[in-house]
Amino acid sequence: MNIRGLLGAAVMAALGLASQAAAQAEIKFGHVGEPGSLMDLSATEFAKRANERLGDKGKVIVYGSSQLGDDKALLQKLKLGTADLALPSTIMSSMVPVFGLFEMPYLVHDRDHMKRIRDEIVTPTMVPEAEKTGYRIIGVWENGFRQITNNRRAISTPEDLKGIKLRVPNGEWRIKMFQAYGASPSPMPLSEVFVALQTGVMDGQENPYAQIYPSRFYEVQKYLSISNHVYTPAFVTAGRSWDKFDPEVQQALTETAVEMQDVVYGIAADLEKDLLQKLTEAGMAVNEVDTAAFVAASQPIYDQFAQSVEGAGALIEKAQGLSGE
Repeated sequence: MNIRGLLGAAVMAALGLASQAAAQAEIKFGHVGEPGSLMDLSATEFAKRANERLGDKGKVIVYGSSQLGDDKALLQKLKLGTADLALPSTIMSSMVPVFGLFEMPYLVHDRDHMKRIRDEIVTPTMVPEAEKTGYRIIGVWENGFRQITNNRRAISTPEDLKGIKLRVPNGEWRIKMFQAYGASPSPMPLSEVFVALQTGVMDGQENPYAQIYPSRFYEVQKYLSISNHVYTPAFVTAGRSWDKFDPEVQQALTETAVEMQDVVYGIAADLEKDLLQKLTEAGMAVNEVDTAAFVAASQPIYDQFAQSVEGAGALIEKAQGLSGE
């Protein structure tokens, strides 16, 4: 083979390797959940199923435990295209105002109710609003029903929260809600919460069991008050890099994200029972709150949300009408 032939073969080989590298492109999926959390279990199962569909067209790699940053950083990376998928929860209410719907206390009664809200409100109404801001939601999963832990006292009524320094996620309505209850809420990345509780910077926090146990908050918190005050979905979200993927890759990721929706609900339900038992066995003092008292104290938040976000009142009414009760 002459020099020209050798060069041609080298070029073709290089192009072939480049093509293969592109085909095997890494699809970065970041989230803030610790190992064993609902986010971790959900994202890991998604990656397994998606990669079976993708074959040699790409590979989903999961980066949990805030390895790619907290929720705010992840959403920024989606906008920049330096992360491909993320699993934001509460923070979506700060990015797209209509998502404050899921900050309304005691709105979602159970997972069957959430399925109806997902299919009749989230997918047709809220997903397009997110897309206008550059976020493409391809699946609606779960972060869970949230509970309150603290080191001061058992929480039975909103009055018991007065003066308690409470870590909350980054969402304006969660802050307003706990201010209305009398607490002193402060937003903080999940990765910083353990040390804040350990050192007394914060008295308590609120999270689903599926974050409380994997984050080992039972080591630095005495009281667990079962409040179920907010149900938080988690949204499988893509950004700027989505359009770089072949349609077949987009289809595989979307189909898997949707397929996982009901799977995640099943994982979440099983985790709730298991983790509550583990938290009790770890020595936490567990009590149930006076739900009626919290519901009554929550009405001002509904009123503020309905007044401040266009169309919110109608969405609240529709969501409540889907409860089946």
